[in-house]
Amino acid sequence: MTQTTAPRTGSQQPLRRPPRVHRAWFVAAVTFVTIIGAAAFASLPGLLIEPLHSEFDWSRGTIGFAVSVNLALYGLTAPFAAALMDRFGIRRVVAVALSVIAAGSVLTVWMTEPWQLVLYWGILVGLGSGSMALAFAATVTNRWFVKRRGLVTGILTAAGASGQLVFLPLLSWLVEHHEWRPAAVTVALAALAVVPFVWLLLRDHPADVGLAAYGAEGFTPKPDPVPGAARRALAVLFKAARTGPFWLLAGTFAICGASTNGLVKTHFVPAAHDHGMPITAAASLLAVIGVFDVVGTIASGWFTDRFEARRLLAVYYALRGVSLLFLPMLLAPSVQPPMIFFIVFYGLDWVATVPPTIALCREHYGEDSAIVFGWVLASHQVGAAVVAFAGGVARDVFGSYDVVWYASGALCAAAALMALVIRRRPLPKVTPAAA
Repeated sequence: MTQTTAPRTGSQQPLRRPPRVHRAWFVAAVTFVTIIGAAAFASLPGLLIEPLHSEFDWSRGTIGFAVSVNLALYGLTAPFAAALMDRFGIRRVVAVALSVIAAGSVLTVWMTEPWQLVLYWGILVGLGSGSMALAFAATVTNRWFVKRRGLVTGILTAAGASGQLVFLPLLSWLVEHHEWRPAAVTVALAALAVVPFVWLLLRDHPADVGLAAYGAEGFTPKPDPVPGAARRALAVLFKAARTGPFWLLAGTFAICGASTNGLVKTHFVPAAHDHGMPITAAASLLAVIGVFDVVGTIASGWFTDRFEARRLLAVYYALRGVSLLFLPMLLAPSVQPPMIFFIVFYGLDWVATVPPTIALCREHYGEDSAIVFGWVLASHQVGAAVVAFAGGVARDVFGSYDVVWYASGALCAAAALMALVIRRRPLPKVTPAAA
């Protein structure tokens, strides 16, 4: 049987019959592995604060500033990365991003000044990781899936938590037994190891292999590359910024970032260490959060396919806020049952907010939803950056992280109310056909 190439028109048909297991699932699997490999960089900042403070006598605020630059660029790069994927393809953008992450991480081995930490870890790793952000998962999901989008979004979002589960115990062991430099090299090697998988196995669009997207009723030709990636990303921002849902989604997701990446991922280990808990034990608790994060995020994707997204967000933020208010009372030199309960509870809620947030972006912004989500993710990381820096300063000023836990709990309560304010997009009216 020979295959013929059809012209690229809207009526183009698939070049071959869909296989028994649709190629979209293999693309999702490669994306999952890629995000796991890139998750090493996200596991390290919280482990670096105490070693860098001890070795270089840098203040926690100074180290927190470098982490905040990383987190901010992680978010601000995301919408441009989504547009670049439309212009140059997913494979090229992700392969370059992983290489930049590896370069920035390995260069930290030779740093001696705070500005080098900001440059290598803050700027280089921040730019690379921003191109590997959740906008990557949103782009893959939008292109390759029509059905099961919520479930796939949950699975790909959980990949970051799975990577945390894989790397946190290893990196914490390296930091405690061999200092922090071998851990930085491990991050670089993990990022480079994923590049061949991306280049050889990932495909940009179902049309590249002659298939329709999973669950699509018809075949869609691959769109032409979109020039002016930066201009398009900004144009989508200006268009979305004229709508109320964008600001509500950006505000809630900023609080999400503040209460997860900015607070718990960055400052939980040093906060627990302040109470006498060994670094490896605290890092293991963060890894356990990763275990239940996988369960919670996949479940959230399943719920998003079945329930109203804004109500799910309100529940998630409310529960997160309550748990943070109790955390200062649970920190102790050893791991007690109440702390384990907090870790399980917080893990289930960690990034459960992502599938409903992406679903609301898709509902309100259609074909631009991946780029809009990139900007919403930028707000997530700006919120994370602010708290990563403020948490370090608060620890230097007050000698404790308690005020940051309580403030973040209050912010989560505000996010729950904001989620409920998001209006549902009215369905288009269907006019009966003329007889």
